[in-house]
Amino acid sequence: MLDFVSTRRGILKTGGALVVTFALAAKPYAALARSSALTKTVAPDEVDGFLSIDADGQVTVYSGKVDLGTGLRTALTQIVAEELDVPIDRVRLIQGDTALTPDQGVTAASLSIQKGGMELRQAAATARKALAELAAKRFGVPVTELRIEGGTIKGNGISASYAELIGDGTFSLKIDNNAPAKDPAAYKVVGKSVARLDIPDKATGRFSFMHDFRVAGMLHGRVVRPLAIGASLESVDESSVSGVPGLLKVVRERNFLGVVATTEWGAIQAARKLKATWSNWEGLPDRAGLWDHVRATRIRSDAVTSNVGDSAKAMGDASKRISATYDFAIQTHGSIGPSCAVVAINDGKITCWSASQATQSLRRQLAAMMDVPLDDVHCLYVEGSGCYGRNGHEDAAGDAALLSRAMGGRPVRVQWMRADEHGWDPKGPPTLADLRAGIDAEGRIIAWESEFFLPEDGFAPVPLIAATLAAGVPVAPIMQPYRQGSPSMMASNSAIPYSLPNIKTVAHLLAETPFRWSWIRSPGRMQNAFANECFVDEIAASVGVDPLDLRLSHLKDARGAELLRRLATLAGWESRLSPRSPTQSDVMVGRGISYAKDFPSPTYVGAVAEVEVDRRNGEIRVQRFFVVHDCGQIINPDGVRNQIEGNIIQSVSRTLKEEVLFDRSAVTSLHWATYPILTFPEVPDVIIELVDRPTEKPSGAGEAAAAVVPSAISNAVFDAIGVRLRSVPFTPAKVLAAIEGH
Repeated sequence: MLDFVSTRRGILKTGGALVVTFALAAKPYAALARSSALTKTVAPDEVDGFLSIDADGQVTVYSGKVDLGTGLRTALTQIVAEELDVPIDRVRLIQGDTALTPDQGVTAASLSIQKGGMELRQAAATARKALAELAAKRFGVPVTELRIEGGTIKGNGISASYAELIGDGTFSLKIDNNAPAKDPAAYKVVGKSVARLDIPDKATGRFSFMHDFRVAGMLHGRVVRPLAIGASLESVDESSVSGVPGLLKVVRERNFLGVVATTEWGAIQAARKLKATWSNWEGLPDRAGLWDHVRATRIRSDAVTSNVGDSAKAMGDASKRISATYDFAIQTHGSIGPSCAVVAINDGKITCWSASQATQSLRRQLAAMMDVPLDDVHCLYVEGSGCYGRNGHEDAAGDAALLSRAMGGRPVRVQWMRADEHGWDPKGPPTLADLRAGIDAEGRIIAWESEFFLPEDGFAPVPLIAATLAAGVPVAPIMQPYRQGSPSMMASNSAIPYSLPNIKTVAHLLAETPFRWSWIRSPGRMQNAFANECFVDEIAASVGVDPLDLRLSHLKDARGAELLRRLATLAGWESRLSPRSPTQSDVMVGRGISYAKDFPSPTYVGAVAEVEVDRRNGEIRVQRFFVVHDCGQIINPDGVRNQIEGNIIQSVSRTLKEEVLFDRSAVTSLHWATYPILTFPEVPDVIIELVDRPTEKPSGAGEAAAAVVPSAISNAVFDAIGVRLRSVPFTPAKVLAAIEGH
């Protein structure tokens, strides 16, 4: 039964949930800034937590998952518009506002549609069912005789719009997980390519990013970083910045040092000129001995990700054994726009605007760092320049919070510089993998063993730099730590998708890494699939079998096998052994294949890379990528293609170029010259085939395709020149060394 509160005035009088849309504001974030004064449920098990309908029939959707530039806003809008049978232009999305949106967890792991979108779908299905029941009672007809079109319910010659039934009221309903969702056969919006809602404003310069955000009375801050990651601040000479125009204050909290000025240029100048003395610190490992350091790191626990048969015995019985070790470099997020945040404190209540993909977690971290009740912290998402993992967005927010407190609560904007972003954002951790296979006298694979050296996942938030530097500031644990037997994100894809008689795959979860680390797109999945899929190719060459044929012969998953056959057709794969017949050409061409069934989003993806390798200088040029992608039900085909293309391009960059450089004290690759990324002329052609399964649940498209890129390129290089590349990135120097050592 619906419990309606008919007017906004009535809501305010009764203290009920105010249903209002902010999307009509000229600047959405300005409207959102006022939202903390309103009362609205954010309960994740209530319809009102996720959506409302106003007196004009406008549907407002409240999503805890946020659009990081991936097109999620459009897809979520399609899901709700479809389920409620309303036009897309009648649906508005509010995202990542901790006062208005339910806590749906971090926007990560390709779960935004699979989990977040399906929660919205079920909320909308519950609302649709309730509205239909109300209309049926009003019309005096069974629900089965009603039809819904464009947000209007019709039956028995009578009609009523959603607005007439509930406009400006609340549902006061628990989400009914048994409420039937719409039959995919009747879809009009889902499964269709809808133009992204954000692109017009972005293409014409009207879109307001986090970096454009302003509030009245806002000041500008910059943080002065230690010269070494673990250094202590010994002294500060404030007289060194006495002449900087607009400088208001030098802020020091133990090892946290920052400046606040009336203008951004004033803050930049003050940060550059401020003289400070730091202690020496050389706690990082020698980069040349990084992999020895990783192997020697204390193992906190082991995660056995698969255990079939008796691999040790089978390995001992094998007529032939092969082994290989693979490593994947430390990488940075490399966001094109450095991180930015604004924080204001009013009457002890903190408001934070950030491009964080985890506003709820950030809210808890700020409450802990600032030692205030959780209810006194309000975080609002404003889209930034992308992150694809936990980059510096949250850290910039921590910086701004400390500086705002030092300025009596006045709003302070902190814009990181390039050296901040490359030097201080959390890093993708180094990973190492040892693989072994046993082959019998008939050339059959009888054993597979692997050991991965990975950081312990924990799913805990990355500590804020500001909290760490301002030593003594309380930092409370936010999430449950990793427990033995629970899934580890970094161990994803370490188990192989193939059927063999004896398999044992183990992830050694390490107690620490050289740098503060966090997830970068396809964490664990890319590194682990790289090792596994390269090793499959090594086995294929060892037993004299075509790499695709070997995969198909050991793949019992019909859906995966179908995908690989589609891939063979798409790429024009010709069955043969690798490498191709040797020639003496300076530039050689090759093709390589890779396959993965992703975790935790059960998406199937396969890719064939076509490459050119210049034997003279070691340069690899990726010409084309063929991708077949099966993520179940597709919400927006064009959006999925966007995701796959972005995955391929970014992952080619990571595979060929990206590696954090450091000495014993700090990161030294602080600019694009020392941390190069893929350039436009180097972008490969990407040819995509989507497998749509409308009756299946949707899974993720945000990260799966990234997982197969490094191995496909490595396998293609072997096909071209007959040498194995087992160390990412595949720099020219590594290619030349492999050729020389072959």
